[in-house]
Amino acid sequence: MLQPELLQSVVISPPQLALACFVAFSASILGGLAGYGTGLILPVFMVPVVGVGNVIPVMAVAMLFNNASRVAVFRREIQWDHVRRILIPGLPACIAGAWCYTLLNTRMIALFLGLFLLASIPLRRLLHRARWQLSAVSESAAGASFGFINGGLPGAGVFLIAILLHAGLIGSAVVATDAIISVCMGLAKIILFGSLAALNAELALTGIFIGLCTVPGAFVARALLKYLSAGIHIGIMEIIVAAGALTLLWRVF
Repeated sequence: MLQPELLQSVVISPPQLALACFVAFSASILGGLAGYGTGLILPVFMVPVVGVGNVIPVMAVAMLFNNASRVAVFRREIQWDHVRRILIPGLPACIAGAWCYTLLNTRMIALFLGLFLLASIPLRRLLHRARWQLSAVSESAAGASFGFINGGLPGAGVFLIAILLHAGLIGSAVVATDAIISVCMGLAKIILFGSLAALNAELALTGIFIGLCTVPGAFVARALLKYLSAGIHIGIMEIIVAAGALTLLWRVF
């Protein structure tokens, strides 16, 4: 049963709007450089603006624009074989994960978001250091797991990046393939949330506005990708994510 507190009135003040625009643009540059990060940073700043219960539906809309811009920029690098392997099992799993999200109340959402964001920091490092190689079958199985997590939590792109890297992709091919998979799953989540009244016109417009602010960041990232290493951004990103996760957990306890 859909929790009624998932839909909350969204009233954004000018300072909040300016901050949201700046964060969305900055986070999209980081996401374009590292292949992930936008979905981890944005929820930290979106919770005070749209409320805990509305974060995932609003993020689904916003990230659709962010990922679509990366598809436009890196479209020639998309590896379609890997897209099919992940989407075939991952898309229905994503829908299932999004449906499970609608069954939670705001306290449980804050708890899961906080724990997931906090855990994402050591998990990213662990996945980065892992040396295993994925076969086609194990890539599909990993895609199903990613889909379910992605359906109900933000910032799951760190898992998708790890899957693609261990499936043999490198460089801009990782960014491009991640982007098209995320677009497809984002559309599925938006359709589900809309059908279950977890996403109304007001929240959708908020997500669209935030998403549009992320679009220029992909083009800036493409220009910077030739000169900068994504590693220099990771420390700052981890501090922001950890602070946001602790704030959410403080709200719960």
